[in-house]
Amino acid sequence: MDNVYAKRIENLRALMRAKAWDAVILTGSDPHGSEYPACRWKQVEWLTGFTGEAGDVVITLDHAGLWTDTRYFIQANIQLEGTGVVLHKTRIPEQVLIPQWLGETLAADSIVAVDGLCQNAADMAELSENFQLVSVPDLLDVLWTDRPLIPQTPIISVSPGESLEEKLSWLRAVLAEKGCDAALVSGLDGIAWLLNVRGEDIDYNPFVISYLLVGEDYVKWFVLKGEIEDPDTSATFDSLLSQGIELLPYEDAALALSEFEGTLLVDSGTLNYHLSSLLSCRTVSEQSPVNLRKAVKNPVELEGMRRAHIVDGVAMEKFLYWLERSLDNGKIITEWDASVKLGQLRAAGEGYMGDSFETIAAYGPGAALPHYITPRENAPILHQQGLFLCDSGAQYLYGTTDITRTVPLGECSRLEMEDYTIDLKGHIDLSMAVFPAGTAGCQIDAIAREPLWKAGRNFGHGTGHGVGYFLGVHEGPQDIRQNFNTQPLLPGMIISNEPGIYREGMHGIRHENLVLVTELPATEFGRWYGFDTLTLCHFDTSAILKEMMSPSELEWLNAYNSRVYETLAPLLPAEIAEWLKVKTAAI
Repeated sequence: MDNVYAKRIENLRALMRAKAWDAVILTGSDPHGSEYPACRWKQVEWLTGFTGEAGDVVITLDHAGLWTDTRYFIQANIQLEGTGVVLHKTRIPEQVLIPQWLGETLAADSIVAVDGLCQNAADMAELSENFQLVSVPDLLDVLWTDRPLIPQTPIISVSPGESLEEKLSWLRAVLAEKGCDAALVSGLDGIAWLLNVRGEDIDYNPFVISYLLVGEDYVKWFVLKGEIEDPDTSATFDSLLSQGIELLPYEDAALALSEFEGTLLVDSGTLNYHLSSLLSCRTVSEQSPVNLRKAVKNPVELEGMRRAHIVDGVAMEKFLYWLERSLDNGKIITEWDASVKLGQLRAAGEGYMGDSFETIAAYGPGAALPHYITPRENAPILHQQGLFLCDSGAQYLYGTTDITRTVPLGECSRLEMEDYTIDLKGHIDLSMAVFPAGTAGCQIDAIAREPLWKAGRNFGHGTGHGVGYFLGVHEGPQDIRQNFNTQPLLPGMIISNEPGIYREGMHGIRHENLVLVTELPATEFGRWYGFDTLTLCHFDTSAILKEMMSPSELEWLNAYNSRVYETLAPLLPAEIAEWLKVKTAAI
C-alpha cells in the first residue's frame, strides 16, 4: 500500500478498532462553520487528498466515502484515485446523504465518532436519533503528528461607516426583542463585522479565529492565543479595551458557555456540536441576525465596493492586454504564469490586502472543472486557439471583488462559440432582470438558465452568491440558486451573476460579474428591484455568434462595454486604453 492517504485511513481504522467505533465522520470545516478553514482544520484534505471547499468523509471498518457536490465530481475522481475513497455525489436527484447512508449501512445504536469541534450542532441531531454519537474534539491529533497550530495573525481596525457602538446597540435591541440575555456569535465573518476588525487567520478571508459573547452590559471576545507582539494588533486591542470589550483566551469560550445562565441566542449554522453539548442554559437557535444585517451594505460600504471594482478592473484590463500581447509575441505562457501575473498586477492596486480566493486560471479541459486548481508545476501551456477561463478576486481595505472572464485566445470551434454566446445570454438576461419586492434568489435563478435550458445545456453550481465588504467572498443569507432559500433579495445586497457551461475533457465557460440589488421606481402594482453591475471589465465579443443574441441583449452588452471603456480608459496607459477601445467597440 504505497498511497499515503490509504495508509492514513488504515491508521484511523486501527484507532477505530481500539476505541470500538463503528464509523468516523469528518468535515472540511472548522469550529466556526467556515467555508475556508485554516490549515489546522483541513482534515479531509489531510486524510484523503481531496482539496475541494466542500466535502465530508465517512470512514467505516470496510468503507471510506467522500460526499461532495457537482462542482467537484471531476476533481474528486482525480484526487481520490488510489486512496480507496469512494465518491458519493450530492446535489443530484438520486443523492443519498450521510445520515441515510449510515442508516442503511450500520446497525442501530452503532457508535459513530465525530470531531465535535468541526461538526455543526444542527447536523448531528438526526444522527443522534439512530446512533450513539461520541464527540472527540481534535480526533485526528494522535495521528496527525505535525498538525498546524491555531493561527494568530495581525489584527487591524476598519471604519466601514458604522461604529462598534452602533452595531452593538442594534444587536442588543435584537436580543431584547427575542427575550435573550446574550448572543454567542460563532461565525468568523459576523465577529469581524461586529467589531470592525480584520485579520489573516484564514487564507483569502480577513477573519480572526475567535468567539464573541455579547450581553446587555458586556462583550467578551475569546481571541487570545499567545503573546501579542504585533503593533497593529496591540493598537486594535487597546482601542477595543477602551470601548469596554473584554479580551479573553480562545480556549476559555468552552468554560464560559458551560457556566452561562439565562437565555442565549446561538447561530444554528455555525455553533459546533462540542460547544452545543456544553450548554445547560435555555437557547434560542436560529440563523445569526448579523448575517442579514451585514449583507445589506451601507453607503460607505457601497462607495468602497464601487471603488474596489474600478481598481480591480484596471488590473484585469492590464492582465488581459498582457496575455494577448505575450501570446502574439510568441512567449510561452502557462496557466500558472497567468495566475502569477494577475496577482502581481492586482497587488499594485491601492489598498490591496490579498486575493479573495485562489485564482482559477484554466485553459481548455481544465476549465471544465468549476473549481479547478491551477498547478504550480507542469501547468498547461496557453495556445492561440480555444478558450481560457480566469476566475479571480481580491480583498481591498475598502471592498471585495470576484470576477470570471472566459477569453478566446484565438480561433474557436463552432461549439465553443455557441457555448460562449449562450452562457453570455444567460448572464445578460439576469443582469437585466426586474422583479417585485419580496422575491428570493431561487425565484429568479431560472432567468439565467433559460437560454441554456432551451439549448439543452445546464450547470450544477449556484448562479449567484453574496459577497462581503472586505469580508468573505461568499456570504449569505442571500443567493441565486435552485435550492429553496426563501431570503428575499434586498436593496444594498451584493451578489454574483455567474452561469456556466462545462464540457468534460473539452472546455469550460463562465461569465461572472458582481451586481448590486437596487430599487426601481414603484408602480401601482408595488415596489420593484433590479441589478446594477459593479464589476468593470469588458466581455470579449470575438467569440460571440451575433445571430444568437436578442436586440436587448446586444444593447446591454454594448452599453456595458462602453461603460467599461469610459470608466477605465483614463486610468490605463495609452497603449492599453487604445487596445480596450477596440475590444469594447459596439457589435
